Amino acid sequence: MPTLKLNRTRREDAEKTEEYYNALRTNIQLSGDSIDVISISSVQPGEGKSTTSVNLAIAFARSGYQTLLVDADIRNSVMSGVFSTRDKITGLTDYLTGKTDLSEGLCDTDIENLYVIQSGPVSPNPTGLLQSLNFNKMIGILRKYYDYIIIDTPPIGMVIDAAIITQQGDATILVVESGSNKRRAVEKAVEQLEQTGTPFLGVILNKVDTNMERYGSYGSYGDYGNYGKKTQKEKKKSKRNKEKRSNSRRNRDKKK
Repeated sequence: MPTLKLNRTRREDAEKTEEYYNALRTNIQLSGDSIDVISISSVQPGEGKSTTSVNLAIAFARSGYQTLLVDADIRNSVMSGVFSTRDKITGLTDYLTGKTDLSEGLCDTDIENLYVIQSGPVSPNPTGLLQSLNFNKMIGILRKYYDYIIIDTPPIGMVIDAAIITQQGDATILVVESGSNKRRAVEKAVEQLEQTGTPFLGVILNKVDTNMERYGSYGSYGDYGNYGKKTQKEKKKSKRNKEKRSNSRRNRDKKK
């Protein structure tokens, strides 16, 4: 079995965000015992769905679960920049077209419990391949050997592939980049995923600027921890007012 190595930048990113993806993993597990195959999509390219898929798969693997990451974005895969290897490997499209056996596309990684199926060569008919019986058969076989399967799918707002893939899974998640989509586009993407009949777990808001003082139109969250407490400026102002009132009382007393 070929071995893939997670590149250094991606490894550092996974370590920095480990706490957040562990929380996401826990929320998924609390959503139901029968959720084993999870599809990840986005509205448009570049919103971070592939990064989310990789880091979520790592979170499951590091928790001791036999985890498989499937790169099903066979139109425009970015996984070649995530993992590297010197071995010759086959991918998902090779299996779906009948060129290779499924076992030939399985890759080990340098992260314990994590395995990967890469997308393979670009196909002239990706939708047809994903609708084939081979894809349905593949998911059925893989369920027997892995605790969790994370599938990175194409953007649902661009092509129908994600909806086709989602039908074979147990749940789906939508990754949305903060500020990059109109509300209607997100609503339409959610509707398309829900129409597959597969439970929709929710939206992951990605690439949020945490340095911003204001969040949307809901006001400032920066001083939430000081709610009910006076600021230093307010304390000084209050002190000056007290002194003025005290001096005023003393002047009145002298006049009497």
